[in-house]
Amino acid sequence: MEELRGPAGRTLWDKLGNVNETMLAAYLKNEYPQTVAVVLSKVKPDHAARVLVALPEETSIEVINRMLNMEGVRKEVLQAIEATLRNEFMSNLARTTRRDPHESMAEIFNNFDRATEGKFMGALEELNRDSAERIKSLMFTFEDLVKLDRTGVQTLLRTVEKTKLALALKGASQQIRDLFFSNMSERTGKLMREDTEGMGPVRLRDVDEAQGEMVRVAKDLAAKGEFVIADAKGDDELIY
Repeated sequence: MEELRGPAGRTLWDKLGNVNETMLAAYLKNEYPQTVAVVLSKVKPDHAARVLVALPEETSIEVINRMLNMEGVRKEVLQAIEATLRNEFMSNLARTTRRDPHESMAEIFNNFDRATEGKFMGALEELNRDSAERIKSLMFTFEDLVKLDRTGVQTLLRTVEKTKLALALKGASQQIRDLFFSNMSERTGKLMREDTEGMGPVRLRDVDEAQGEMVRVAKDLAAKGEFVIADAKGDDELIY
């Protein structure tokens, strides 16, 4: 439904304001400067500025000049431009920006418990190894929390329930345990170790659930800009 509706917004111009400026510029560069001037006069100034930067310089200068000298646009002209944008640009945009199905499937796999994930991934590897490897590369697992910096770990520690944290660390690798314990005070770390060791045997399903909850919290916090999760390519690596 999101693909059918296209970008969010009540009017065409609202929707246009939510289109990536590079994509909008790629479409507008083939239009007459006067048409581009009309379009950019109808969107918010900050978005118009980004589109102008993305256009070829000569085109941008011509569009700016047209915008400065533009008089009232006739209703029928504006309606024609709106119809063209809606029928050509917006409809094509919805088709060309369809989400990679591997990304959607990676999110589904992230929510499986360990046994189910292993079962389905094993079957998929036999059926389509390339797709299986693509999904693996896109998945964010509990062990990927090692990619968090100190700020990220401490933010996560403040957010996750202590009982969930202890249960998740119970089944964690030594690397993950060391990461979290090293970001606790000596007293808190000592108590957490005691809680973890004092649990006795726990069900794998419960550990998987606790670790999955930590992953979901981490992704939510990253989406809100609380911290950055470095990706495998190193694009998000911080330079100090």
